Amino acid sequence: MSLKYVALLGWRSEYEYSWWNRNQPSKSNSAPVTIRWLSGQRSISSVHGGKVAATCNHGRKFHKDLTSLPKPLTIADLSVTPDDSLKVRISFKGILGSYSEDAALKAYPKCETVPCDEFEDAFKAVELWLAEKAVLPIENSSGGSIHRNYDLLLRHRLHIVGEVQLPVNFCLLALPGIRIEQLKRVLSHPQALALSDIFLCKLGVPRENVDDTASAAQYVASNGLRDAAVVASTRAAEVYGLNVLAEKIQDDSDNITRFLVLARDPIIPRTDKPFKTSVVFTLEEGPGILFKALAVFALRDINLTKIESRPQRKRPLRVVDDSNTGAAKYFDYLFYIDFEASMAEPRAQNALGHLQEFATFLRVLGCYPMDTTL
Repeated sequence: MSLKYVALLGWRSEYEYSWWNRNQPSKSNSAPVTIRWLSGQRSISSVHGGKVAATCNHGRKFHKDLTSLPKPLTIADLSVTPDDSLKVRISFKGILGSYSEDAALKAYPKCETVPCDEFEDAFKAVELWLAEKAVLPIENSSGGSIHRNYDLLLRHRLHIVGEVQLPVNFCLLALPGIRIEQLKRVLSHPQALALSDIFLCKLGVPRENVDDTASAAQYVASNGLRDAAVVASTRAAEVYGLNVLAEKIQDDSDNITRFLVLARDPIIPRTDKPFKTSVVFTLEEGPGILFKALAVFALRDINLTKIESRPQRKRPLRVVDDSNTGAAKYFDYLFYIDFEASMAEPRAQNALGHLQEFATFLRVLGCYPMDTTL
């Protein structure tokens, strides 16, 4: 990727650089790249139409100074060549105190977390060397799969190098000194509110949707909302100076979110510990073709832990003239599969070799150690 430096945008307590990717086609949504060094931490914020979409900070101080927190990243940011002596940098969607950051800290306790605006921004942060790895949620035991991230796995060329299974502990947070009986509303991400329905029904106050749990905590803290609580993590309470009024308020005590760890380069498969492999493939239309594709794993005693289908965007429908009355139309699918075997094992290699006999497209997304801890 050829990047041409354009201008020095500003110099204050922070300083910014901007440049433009001149080689992008005209239909691209590429935008100027802006980097901020803020209190020793980097962050990316959205850039669209030549304007930086920064989060507004009202400067009001209540219980904790929030002005030093880094703003989220966008796909437009690029850093200088990373210093190998620094601790690993992990990009994630959201702001400090989010559950994605909790997952990053579980995988790499001493990492430097890099907040991003969107899931795709987290991918771009790794591709553009702003971060070494990205952590993104892929499925939840209560909410199911996160389809957007399956699509991004195929669109980008990052490799899955690990997984993190994170038990979700929803907490009710409020400003210091506020009691539950003083609350008149609760803010959080829609899914967090839905998964805490039993507790919130007993609380009996209106619910308000926010983009993510940590943003709700930041909003209540920065605006000093004494009538509002949020559903978020204990780390969000720590970051934004809130008190924990109640813990484990989720309906399902075994609510677990699975995250993937992505990197620019794959890791070397091994056989001395449990490994998992993730692949994506497409098949021709025909009777029993999916059965034949899955049988290549069963024949070798390979356990499948996940199967997900997604329509192909570039080829959503296939027309087949296989009926007496005319052409039949079928959805054209991508199949994502996780299986418990390392690519260092002959049985896994043979299974994928066999699968290629049926697949019109096959790509290994990653081979990585299984997370067996909760």
